[in-house]
Amino acid sequence: ALMYATNVGGSWGTTTVDSTGNTGQYTSIAVGTSGAAYISYYDVSNFKLMSATNVSGSWGTTTIDSANGTRTGQYTSIEVGTSGAAYISYYDVTNTNLMYATNVSGTWGTTTVDSTTSDDTGAYSSIAVGTSGAVYIAYYDNTSKDLRYATKDVGGAWGTTTVDNTNDTGLYSSIEVGTSGAVYIAY
Repeated sequence: ALMYATNVGGSWGTTTVDSTGNTGQYTSIAVGTSGAAYISYYDVSNFKLMSATNVSGSWGTTTIDSANGTRTGQYTSIEVGTSGAAYISYYDVTNTNLMYATNVSGTWGTTTVDSTTSDDTGAYSSIAVGTSGAVYIAYYDNTSKDLRYATKDVGGAWGTTTVDNTNDTGLYSSIEVGTSGAVYIAY
C-alpha cells in the first residue's frame, strides 16, 4: 500500500493513500505552494506509473502511464512548479527509456526523453523545475554506466548530455536548480 505521513498538525499522523494490489514502490513526494502534497509511485501489480494528490482536500489517485501493459513507472521523481503543475521523471522498464510526464496543460501527457543514447537509459532519475518553468532531469545510463542530464526550456525540445563518464558513475542522483538557474547534481 502507498502510505503518507505528515506532522503538519503538530504530531505525526499516517494515512493509507492507495491500497489497490501491490502498489507504492519507487515513491517521490513534492509539496505545492498551496500546501497540497503530490506523490508519484509505481503500481507493481499493474506495472504502471501512478500519481496521488490531496489538493482537493482528500486523496485522489490517477494512472499517468500504463503503456498498454508494458512495465513503466519505476524510479519516479516528482516536482511541483510555481503554477501548481506537476512534473514527473521515471523509467520505462520494458523499453528501457527515460520518460517524462506533466499536467501543465491541464491533462497528463507523457514523453520519451532519452531512448537513443544507448540500449538502457533512464533509471534513478531525479527532476527539478526552475522558476521559469524549465525542466531538468539527472539520470543513469545503464549501458555506458554514465551520469546523464536532460533539460527542456518552456516550449523547447529536450536536450541530453553526459555529465560524468568516469568508471561506473551516476546511480542514485539528486538534482536541484537554484533561483539563478544554476543546476546542482549529487550522485
